[in-house]
Amino acid sequence: MSLTAEVFDAPITMISLVDQQRQWFLASNGLNVTETPREVAFCAYTINQDKSLIVPDAKVDYRFRQNPLVTGSPYIRFYAGTPLKSTRGHNLGTLCIVDNKERELNEKEVRILELLAQLVIRELELRRKALICPLTEVFNRESFLQLAKIETQEAKDKGKGLSLLLFDIDNFGQINNRWGHEAGNRVLKEICSAVKSLLEESDLFGRVGDNEFAVLMLDREMESCLELSERIRVVLEEQKGVFDHSDYQPLMSGGLTNMSTTDNSFFEILKRSQDALDLAKGNGRNQVVRMLSQ
Repeated sequence: MSLTAEVFDAPITMISLVDQQRQWFLASNGLNVTETPREVAFCAYTINQDKSLIVPDAKVDYRFRQNPLVTGSPYIRFYAGTPLKSTRGHNLGTLCIVDNKERELNEKEVRILELLAQLVIRELELRRKALICPLTEVFNRESFLQLAKIETQEAKDKGKGLSLLLFDIDNFGQINNRWGHEAGNRVLKEICSAVKSLLEESDLFGRVGDNEFAVLMLDREMESCLELSERIRVVLEEQKGVFDHSDYQPLMSGGLTNMSTTDNSFFEILKRSQDALDLAKGNGRNQVVRMLSQ
């Protein structure tokens, strides 16, 4: 961020990631907030195009002149942002510079901004590889637990709901024993792909064991979490299995719980979810047991 700020002599520079509800800053210089609602984010416009967005004077731009970030702090006048495009072609966020006076960028300066964005995306890809399980492409255990701790504290601070589903694949060892690890890996990939199709962007999905997974659901009613957990169970039950002609079907046992006002850490929630999962296994498997907080 300091390099971008120095190159463009800009008081504010940001690496911004955008999801359905918010824009949040992976890194920033000259800004004292960590996120903004998506509806006021300049970067929400940038990620919807494949080229840089330059706003010389936000006060006369019809898209932004009534924006609270223009009419109020930090009083944005100039904005320049370029999309951060992943190696798969998805716009994840932006690298942007902001000033409180109107400005222009020439073609050379725009190109420099785009080159800096390429450096950022390379760094993000390296970080992603450290966070993601390479087989299933969901968060690995360490990164899931770290993110879950952060989300738990934020939910407590904001008085929002949080629920955790912990599940594993019943009798998964049969696959490796009968058809080998390659077949087992294929089943895990297909299972994760099926589960991800049911989740919202705000949900966290991680592989926390060899064949054990966790879904952290944010700001949902408990009944909605139970419904999602059942949908996951049914979707897995409908998977083909190892081969069309095999007698193995990937079934799951799950433990679901919610955060209570007495929980002091995410690991208390995790322990309760593990207890519920153990009950599901003890009760015959292929089911989700809900354990309510006290």
